[in-house]
Amino acid sequence: MKSYKEVFKKLKSKKQGALIAFTVIGDPNYKTSLEIVKKIIDAGADILELGLPFSDPIADGPTIQSANLRALNNGINTDKAFDFVKEIRNYSDIPVGILTYYNLVYQRGINKFYSDAKEVGVNSILISDLPIEESEIISKYSKENKVDTVFMISQLTDDDRIKKIAEKTTGFIYAVARLGVTGAQSSLEESTLTMVKNIRNLTSNPVCVGFGLSKPSQVSDIIKAGADGAIIGSAIVDLIAKNLDNKEEMLSKVQNYVGELKKSTLI
Repeated sequence: MKSYKEVFKKLKSKKQGALIAFTVIGDPNYKTSLEIVKKIIDAGADILELGLPFSDPIADGPTIQSANLRALNNGINTDKAFDFVKEIRNYSDIPVGILTYYNLVYQRGINKFYSDAKEVGVNSILISDLPIEESEIISKYSKENKVDTVFMISQLTDDDRIKKIAEKTTGFIYAVARLGVTGAQSSLEESTLTMVKNIRNLTSNPVCVGFGLSKPSQVSDIIKAGADGAIIGSAIVDLIAKNLDNKEEMLSKVQNYVGELKKSTLI
């Protein structure tokens, strides 16, 4: 499987940013979710960020909360989620990141969670409710299993903290485009572009921006501001939610949308 380092380096040589596509594993059900992810890969996504279904996803807005519930109602648990990643690995070698909450990691046992993740081909794990100050609890297992760490930075993160987060990050820095929960927004704030430039001045780590991006023009602006990648989640999940009664339409719309986004990653 490809590493983040390989992907970012190759894209940089082609003067492109990375398109990172997010979806919740098992939304709306296991089989359809697998088909959706394959369409996302076929459309040109460079990296996958997959959410583990969780009953209380506090960092997510209504769109992704609903996706979590659909997946949970269809019996998706961590075992099935790892089986899902294994199937993706049989289809593609692009990097796959897992986005989760600490409760799910703790329930499984930290060591087992990371070793199982390694076994199925997970590149990175982002625990969205684990602050950097408590990251030592997982760093040992992430190193032992060669699973990259991804941490979040917001517009409120000061420079010293950014440097601290950068030191602990082995995958990429997830820069939050806006305060609050996930969800598509119509315009990109100037402060987001300023944040990207500031992070870029403080660290050489890859920087990818998510939370609220939905338009090709936003992806283009983020990449041109110096980000290594753009993360699109809620807008993809919204297409799934709006086409639950027509699977073929759902798959077609997701593939076309991701294809349009990828075109916007040219620098």
